[in-house]
Amino acid sequence: MNCNCGSNNPYGTCCMPFIEGHHQAPTAESLMRSRYTAFTLANIDYLMKTHHVSTRPIKDKLEILNWAKSVQWMGLTILNTQKGKAHDKDGIVEFKALYIENGTLQAIHEKSLFRNEKGIWYYVSGQHY
Repeated sequence: MNCNCGSNNPYGTCCMPFIEGHHQAPTAESLMRSRYTAFTLANIDYLMKTHHVSTRPIKDKLEILNWAKSVQWMGLTILNTQKGKAHDKDGIVEFKALYIENGTLQAIHEKSLFRNEKGIWYYVSGQHY
């Protein structure tokens, strides 16, 4: 089975090692892809763990979980990346994620900010378009 992140790689060698905690995502883009895959799997624990503590929406955890389960995820497209390599302290990933909610195709178009702290990437915030 190909990974939900759109990489055309098998889930077992793509996002699964990150989501299951066997490895850390080496780049901001790989974390973005694994977070998208976690949304498709409604894996709220991974989403919280990879969300930077300064902006982590703990109070919204159940709401996010319920929403992730209620939509049908249709695909992820990475539009642009800036920095975000293993040696960088921060990175930006612009993406578009398509989903169907209540029978209507919708999109999240976001420019996401990621931060690397001691070799671990975290999602910090996003600017929506």
